[in-house]
Amino acid sequence: MPMPDAQSADFAVGQQFTGLLAEDLSRPHIAQYAGASGDFNRVHVDEAFATQKAGRDAVIAHGMFTMGLTASFITSLIGPATLRSFGGRFLAAVVPGDTLMCVVTVAAVDRDPDGPNVTFQVETTARGRSPVFAGSAVARFRGD
Repeated sequence: MPMPDAQSADFAVGQQFTGLLAEDLSRPHIAQYAGASGDFNRVHVDEAFATQKAGRDAVIAHGMFTMGLTASFITSLIGPATLRSFGGRFLAAVVPGDTLMCVVTVAAVDRDPDGPNVTFQVETTARGRSPVFAGSAVARFRGD
């Protein structure tokens, strides 16, 4: 649900937006992110290492991959606004086959004279499992 012309007036406290971030995440997606980020930690790219040495069921996706997908969804909602802050906690590993969904909830709308701010609570889940990332973001809109 991209909102290229979003304004702060488009958001109300309690409003929720749900988005599909990745469907059936694959090992090649994880390997491509490793190449783009330069993070070739073996737990992300070496199945034998991940399962035999690191005690995982499979390789795991980079936390920043999950966070980047989440940020992309947020920026699609806020359109031309500036993402002033974004942070959170990684709660569980993301593995091949996961389908990632994100729920963004409007937590506050501040009518600051320098430009309205909208605060969001964010939760990303792997379908059928508990949350894998939770955090918050603040967007500043041009005076509207």
